[in-house]
Amino acid sequence: MTGQQASRITYTLESSLDSVNKVEATAEQLAKKAGIEEDEIFRITMAVREAAVNAVLHGNAYDPSKRITAVFENTGKDLVIRITDQGKGLDPETLPDPLAPENLLRGSGRGIFLIRSFMDEVHFRQLHPGTELTLIKHLGAAPTGN
Repeated sequence: MTGQQASRITYTLESSLDSVNKVEATAEQLAKKAGIEEDEIFRITMAVREAAVNAVLHGNAYDPSKRITAVFENTGKDLVIRITDQGKGLDPETLPDPLAPENLLRGSGRGIFLIRSFMDEVHFRQLHPGTELTLIKHLGAAPTGN
């Protein structure tokens, strides 16, 4: 696959769970098209869903005047998914450790941990306002049998 054959899809969506579902479904389609195995597709879609929920719920606080943007790209080497909100921003260094004993029974706070566990690279960028979260899955990471 050359760079010219790479694919890119961009959505600007309202801050709703319907938008989260659309983002998740698109990630699943892109991963399947890239030939990724089923277990890995599940991990990718879970990470993307968590990122989209964070953008809608924590970033935009379901504000109907705010949008999320989702960009999906297969570069031939990587699947790159960028999800952007228009909220107040997020410093990932200030998030509590979900594995700390005092946080184990909390009902929230594991999303970023899961995203980092399921993806090969995760990058945060502050946009003032908003946060851009970039999720990367390397396509060459799975064994090819060669």
